Amino acid sequence: MSRGILSTAESRRPVVAAAAVREFAGGGFHGTTIADVARAAKISPAYVSKLFPTKEKLFVAALDTCFDLVLDALENAAESAASTAPDAAPDAAPDAAPDAVLDAMGAAYAKLIGDRTLLLMQVHAQSVADVPEIGAALRAGLKRMVDLAKTRSGAPDEKVQEFMARGQLCHLLVTAGVTEVSESWARLLDAGFRHP
Repeated sequence: MSRGILSTAESRRPVVAAAAVREFAGGGFHGTTIADVARAAKISPAYVSKLFPTKEKLFVAALDTCFDLVLDALENAAESAASTAPDAAPDAAPDAAPDAVLDAMGAAYAKLIGDRTLLLMQVHAQSVADVPEIGAALRAGLKRMVDLAKTRSGAPDEKVQEFMARGQLCHLLVTAGVTEVSESWARLLDAGFRHP
């Protein structure tokens, strides 16, 4: 096979992983079968098993895909914040204030999880983080997010921690439907959050 041409298996892996994100987001790890993912990817369960020999490996591939999408959105937001910094020189790669970069990344994340698929994929991963392979993949994805937020924003550690904590609170607000509740406790939790 010549370089640059993907084998059928190599080209199908991302298709199956994307289908797995959608299926696992809807049914979770325990409620989704390899056959469900195969049906969504329009291939046989045997072929899915050939690409991903265990359900754990399939879930990890879906989680990795989820984090790739999140990180791409955060990177694009950070890049956009940097390019629109008020003191940007026309030919230089400007640096935005750390808070501005983190705010842009947070807004991009809020927009990204508007369809809930990536949000629910992460929530389901958290619920089965005791499965060693999944826990390791979840921690690796979180590490990538923390490293990106730290590197791209240049913010101090406590600001990056706050950024990640606000992301988790955003998860809770959206998944629990707190944004739809008008009571004072809900408004307290929701204060300052932007939702799609």
